[in-house]
Amino acid sequence: MLVGYARTSTVEQVAGQEAQERDLRAAGAEKVFSERVSSMATRDALKAALGFLREGDVLVVTKPDRLARSTAELLAIEADLSKRGIKLMVLSMGGECLDTRNPTSKLMLTILAGVATWEREIMLERQREGIAKAKSEGRYKGRAPTVARQGDEIRRRVAAGEKPARLARELGVARSSIYRMMEEGEQTAA
Repeated sequence: MLVGYARTSTVEQVAGQEAQERDLRAAGAEKVFSERVSSMATRDALKAALGFLREGDVLVVTKPDRLARSTAELLAIEADLSKRGIKLMVLSMGGECLDTRNPTSKLMLTILAGVATWEREIMLERQREGIAKAKSEGRYKGRAPTVARQGDEIRRRVAAGEKPARLARELGVARSSIYRMMEEGEQTAA
């Protein structure tokens, strides 16, 4: 059975996710697991897809970066799949489809995953250099902390009796940040 996995990083990337799902189905995926989460977040649909796969199945993704955060993670996933008798197919590889049912594709996947990791590290290095330059020129302030932007609302809602854990889940922030905001409010009032 061909099983697809699609992922986009943000809710705004609906068209990208739909395109991935379309391509996976066109490649023959009978079942598609799909999610919109950052690669750094917990990827529940990926866990479900990996748990669903059985010996003889093929996991299909459109690109390696939709599946893994790094070369090491991609190779670990591929090794686990291989050990379980499951193959991996990557559709969008410069017009070619890499299918680990053949050894040459397995080699190419390893090489391309390394290049993708290198490319990301170079991009992050340039970003750090740009931020350092902007800071030295006084043009970079950084992103306002999520909780600080919502401080008044958080204090008001906690004062109204809302539980910090529930509030943290709703606002998408750490519970410890809510408690810290409450402590800062108490210190300011004292």
